[in-house]
Amino acid sequence: MTTDSKATVLRNVLVAAAALALVLGGLALGARAGGDAARVIGAGDPGADGRNPGYPWIDGAFEGTVASRLRTPFAHTRYEVEPKSFAAWLRGLPLEPGRGVINMYDGSRARTQRNHVAVVAIDVGGRDLQQCADSIIRLRAEYLRVAGRVDEIAFHFTSGDLARWSDWRDGVRPTVRGNSVSWARSAAHDGSYGSFRRYLDTVFMYAGTHSLERELEPVEDPALVEPGDVFIVGGFPGHAMLVIDVVENRGGKRMFMLAQGLQPARDFHIVHDGGFIKEYWHEARSSGRFYAGGWPFAYTDLRRFRD
Repeated sequence: MTTDSKATVLRNVLVAAAALALVLGGLALGARAGGDAARVIGAGDPGADGRNPGYPWIDGAFEGTVASRLRTPFAHTRYEVEPKSFAAWLRGLPLEPGRGVINMYDGSRARTQRNHVAVVAIDVGGRDLQQCADSIIRLRAEYLRVAGRVDEIAFHFTSGDLARWSDWRDGVRPTVRGNSVSWARSAAHDGSYGSFRRYLDTVFMYAGTHSLERELEPVEDPALVEPGDVFIVGGFPGHAMLVIDVVENRGGKRMFMLAQGLQPARDFHIVHDGGFIKEYWHEARSSGRFYAGGWPFAYTDLRRFRD
């Protein structure tokens, strides 16, 4: 065997070994990813009303969480977050068994089932309301409610009017005529979960990517993305995806995972763009563009909720 042939064989062996290490490393890290759900707000046994106090909409079977089910890339670990933060709560979101099926708001099966790795176990409602920005609003509001920060639950309509949960809870309701919104007390005080969901449906009806983008703060350096951030292009229509998790390597370089709802309303799902583990993790960069679920974003489209 010539020297060149020996070099070629050695190179092929090294490539195969590196590929095997990538697979085994990903599996090992994935196995260590479990357990985070037990440390998030309210995770544990159902309350007296049968609902999980951290994720009160749960009323059926689910299989693991974002943190316990979705593996990290080789040589990466999950970015450290505060135990009771929005980021930690997102990692505890329950997932449908298996890969899950994306269903529409009317119960029919979505035509496209190719671009997801998992479906979040959260209802989409029976009307065409909980779309892309609305799904993110829903999760943010649910978190604030279980975190005891109910006075912070407030979202702007596209008209610019602010809809506060505290007002709705106290019986104040909007009347919308075109771009004009007026508010009046016309209902009894009701702080129940059912009332909270009706409030959100009203927000979904009159809010969207245009209004949500204006509520969020630009992230100065998108390479420092965090769980709970949002890639958003406001418009009619626009689009928004939620950064549901972030990992980093020893050098501090980060990767992020995205989840989305779509129009018409359908199940909220974690976006997957290919056949390998890396394809549901995107490299974080300070500038440039990337595609997720077929949608183009600039890294500078990254926004953050004000805390």
